[in-house]
Amino acid sequence: MAVEDKKTTQTPHSLILENRKSLTATGVSNVDSFDEQMVVAYTDLGELVIKGSNLNINSLSIETGELTLTGEISSMTYNADTRPSGGLLSRIFR
Repeated sequence: MAVEDKKTTQTPHSLILENRKSLTATGVSNVDSFDEQMVVAYTDLGELVIKGSNLNINSLSIETGELTLTGEISSMTYNADTRPSGGLLSRIFR
């Protein structure tokens, strides 16, 4: 018997940081939370945590997967893919 590898379709993911003041991220599937010090976004490669000060989301398009933000960016960190499975109701009724 041949074993078939199941491949998930991943959208291309890239980060473009300009002078630590402007960030463009592609391949973003969701933004979980954001404030002036931290933005938590989900990508196919895991959770992306962006930290800094005066952070402001300029645009977010889930259809194209593009996120642009400005501010004083101090760090970008990937965590393991901890994206919640299911929709809003499954997260509420755990």
